[in-house]
Amino acid sequence: MARIVQKYGGTSVGDVERIKKVAERIKAVRDEGNELVVVVSARAGVTNELIARAQAVCKQPSDRELDMLLAVGEQETIALTAMALHGVGVDAISYTGAQAGIFTDKIHTKAKIMTIDARPIVKDLEAGRVVIVAGFQGINEDGQITTLGRGGSDLTAIALAAAVKADKCEIYTDVDGVYTADPRVVKDAKKLQEISYDEMLELASSGSKVMQSRSVEFASKYNVVFEVRSSFNHNPGTIVKQEVAYMEKVVVRGVAVDKDQAKIVVSNILDKPGSAAKVFRALADANIIVDMIVQNVGRNGVANLTFTVPQTDSVRAQKALEPVVLEIGGGHVAVQDQIAKLSVVGVGMKTHSGVAATLFQALANVGINIDLISTSEIKITVAIEKARADEAARAVHTAFELDKLG
Repeated sequence: MARIVQKYGGTSVGDVERIKKVAERIKAVRDEGNELVVVVSARAGVTNELIARAQAVCKQPSDRELDMLLAVGEQETIALTAMALHGVGVDAISYTGAQAGIFTDKIHTKAKIMTIDARPIVKDLEAGRVVIVAGFQGINEDGQITTLGRGGSDLTAIALAAAVKADKCEIYTDVDGVYTADPRVVKDAKKLQEISYDEMLELASSGSKVMQSRSVEFASKYNVVFEVRSSFNHNPGTIVKQEVAYMEKVVVRGVAVDKDQAKIVVSNILDKPGSAAKVFRALADANIIVDMIVQNVGRNGVANLTFTVPQTDSVRAQKALEPVVLEIGGGHVAVQDQIAKLSVVGVGMKTHSGVAATLFQALANVGINIDLISTSEIKITVAIEKARADEAARAVHTAFELDKLG
């Protein structure tokens, strides 16, 4: 007997018929004698619908009330999933994030999990029940409902797997694993049998929609091995785990594209100590994540700062920075939202040369200009024209011969 955590995404529980099929899959695993904690998302489209309703009644709804509203989506799914299990003879009980003992910090809409009191869940597991938990949500020390941000159900599942000491964690979604690129864009993309936490983290933070980056960080921290699988078939998925030696034999393991990016240029600010610190302190205080950063060499006493932020945060970033540039002496804030990030990722980059040359040449061959460049030990990222991002992904995928993996 194993203790298993499964997570089903919004498309997997998109309607009543799909919820019934999920219940049958859960029953099959339960009938083998396993203990099951099942994390579910809101049905596909429900979260977007709720956000649209909120904005219809208030152009800028408060984060606290958004959390109160958005938590409803998962609450519907947990109850329906538990009922579907009852319908096939399985004893099941549903938990909201708060009832599951998921305690977070006080940041609404982007909360971080602080602790989990898993004792009630474990008690129900030992009593033979399947426990259905609402993903994406928790409660803070003031008793307020919080949500974990987009993709937060993945984080819920990984965190619960660590908390209940699960033997296995399975992330069910609408794709059957992690691919070398988005198969909807790159037709010859290959499914990977295994990938390291670091590679998965870099792909997730670079635009891969398979997993939320915070979930992978949590899994790496607590060594939660998990498998990304499809809920629509029974094929093996991709196992995400600690890096092992043979993984370095493949120089580049994947290509990711993120089109939800904006470039911000803070130009003509005084080139003196503390200017950059004030710019990025303002962004940090506004809870805005900054990615690529380039500062030019100062001339005539002024300099330019260029960086990228999520496109959804670009307006807030501009508003946060306008008083700062006045404070530090002149300057101008400009936003360009027609950009994309393209990243190549692989632990093999640590021990192989020529990756940058291959990447840049592949883009040059199709006439795509590079706007910004950033690197890490296992990743190179470039900012390019958004309209040509898919073309760039295909060219780079071919250049690194990723179509020949597997």
